Amino acid sequence: MSHSTDHHQLPQSPAPRPTERDVAGLFSGGRLLAIPRRTARREQLLVHLAETLFAVDRDYTEPEVNEALRTVHEDCSALRRYLITSGLLTRTRDGRIYRRSTTTR
Repeated sequence: MSHSTDHHQLPQSPAPRPTERDVAGLFSGGRLLAIPRRTARREQLLVHLAETLFAVDRDYTEPEVNEALRTVHEDCSALRRYLITSGLLTRTRDGRIYRRSTTTR
């Protein structure tokens, strides 16, 4: 049995504040392993998803939003809700049109 390094271990030294590229650790083969429970970590993920899955200045229907989110995780409705509540996606009052927010943080 070889002693391959287990990539699931935490780093030995305290890591500096997580940056955008650190969301890569949340994915395996392009799929999100789990929606982070920690708010700050989830927020990083949501920013990444908004920036990579949705174009600015384009309207999306709910099925289109769900389809885009399903490419990374099966629980598209939870991700959609998080994106809306975090303000990264906006939705018309009737819920028919979604847009990526243009406000930056």
